[in-house]
This record gives sequence, C-alpha cells and structure tokens, in this order.
Amino acid sequence: MNARELQTALRDLPLGGLRFFESLGSTNEEGLAWASQGASDLSIVIADEQTSGRGRLGRKWFTPPKSALAFSLILRPTTDETKYPARVTGLGALALTDAISKLGLRARIKWPNDVLLNGKKAAGILAESVWTGEILDTFVLGIGINVLVDSVPPADQISFPATSIETESGQGIDRVEFLHEILSSLIEWRRKLGMDEFVKAWESSLAFRGEEIQLIKENEAPLRGELLGLESDGSLRLKANNKILTVQIGEIHMRPSV
Repeated sequence: MNARELQTALRDLPLGGLRFFESLGSTNEEGLAWASQGASDLSIVIADEQTSGRGRLGRKWFTPPKSALAFSLILRPTTDETKYPARVTGLGALALTDAISKLGLRARIKWPNDVLLNGKKAAGILAESVWTGEILDTFVLGIGINVLVDSVPPADQISFPATSIETESGQGIDRVEFLHEILSSLIEWRRKLGMDEFVKAWESSLAFRGEEIQLIKENEAPLRGELLGLESDGSLRLKANNKILTVQIGEIHMRPSV
C-alpha cells in the first residue's frame, strides 16, 4: 500500500483530499490538525502503521505495518449530522458491516463502536468532534480494522477476544480494495443518516440484541439488563429492573453477561 496505489484505487470517490503515511502516531490526530488548516469534507488520512493509535476511553489501538487498515475521515457536518451527532459512529459501523458482508461474513456491531466477527473484535471506531463555540465544525471519524492475520494484537494486550478479516473469511484480503468498499458504503449511508432506515439498519446489526448484557462504568456497580435496541439518537435502549432505560454513548464498557 502506497500513496500512488491509493490515489489510483480511490479516484472514483468524491474525496476532499488524501494524505498517506507509511508510519504515523495517530490518524485522528493528523486529521484534527488537517481539519484546523481547512481540509475539505471527506478528506482522508491513511497510515500503513500507527505508533500511537487511540480507541475510546484512552485505550491504545494496535496497528502494525502491512497488515491492518487505519484511517480517519474529516467530515464537515451536514444538517443531519449536526442534529444526530451520535449517528456518526453508527455511520462508520454500518459502512464496515456492509463491506464485510461482501466477503460472505456477517458482522455485528458491539455498541457503540466495535465491529465483531464470530463474537471477536475485528474493528473499532473513534469519532471525535470539534466545536467553535456552540457550532459543530468538524467530525474526525477514525476507523481501525484487523485485516490480515498479523494485525491481531497479542492476547496479553487486549481485554476482549480479537480476530482478523482474513482469519474469519479464510481468504486473502487486498487492503486497498477493501478500503474502497468501506468508503463507497460510507458515502451511501451518509446520505441516509437522518432517516429512520439508518437507525433500523444499525439496530438490526447490533450484537447481543435480546440478550442480557452488563454495562460497566468506572467506580460504579455494573448495570445488567436486556439489550432491546436503539433510540433515534443512537442511544442504547435497555430493560433493567423492569424499567426501560436509555444509555448515552459515554465512558462505559459493554459486555455480555456471564
């Protein structure tokens, strides 16, 4: 994977710009900096290797060279994205599940931002926003994907079982072609972000739906309940202690109950 190959493969997509790095600390950090310099909507930062990749809650994201996909999209918010900012995380998740389905696999979304294959984590999403006063200026949507076998972190570095697209599909994966599929799907779903269809598709792909889960927040007792689905803003709907609760995306972990 190199800049010329990427530019050729992605030339049919309406990208605002492309920056490729053989090695980079964090694509999201680069995306935030580029956005502050006036980067256009749908500009993309891609790294073959990330040395300081970030996930939610300050966790590290493992991105070794020549095996994973790590990229960040700069999104200048549409009216729908301004109205439903939490749906931007769902946008990345839906684009991934669509692209993965074309490989004959069924991916599930572990709310709010992980994509699972056979119950194991294959990808993570980190959406960050930039505000100017009360005006939402930019989203930077970072996506990290375990594509090839070597992209899977060592077992002692993870808190949830992990896998790769290559492992689960049993076939070789061209990272650039796979990136094209993801971006094509994301562009299509973005047009529908304000529609009920968008939330229904996100909800239908939820992992553990109808099952008992536990939500874990630091310094608080786990909240256990049945995962019912999603609210229109992307919040989780949970039945706990015979009450229907709404849980916002925030500083929480979700796990299936054991």
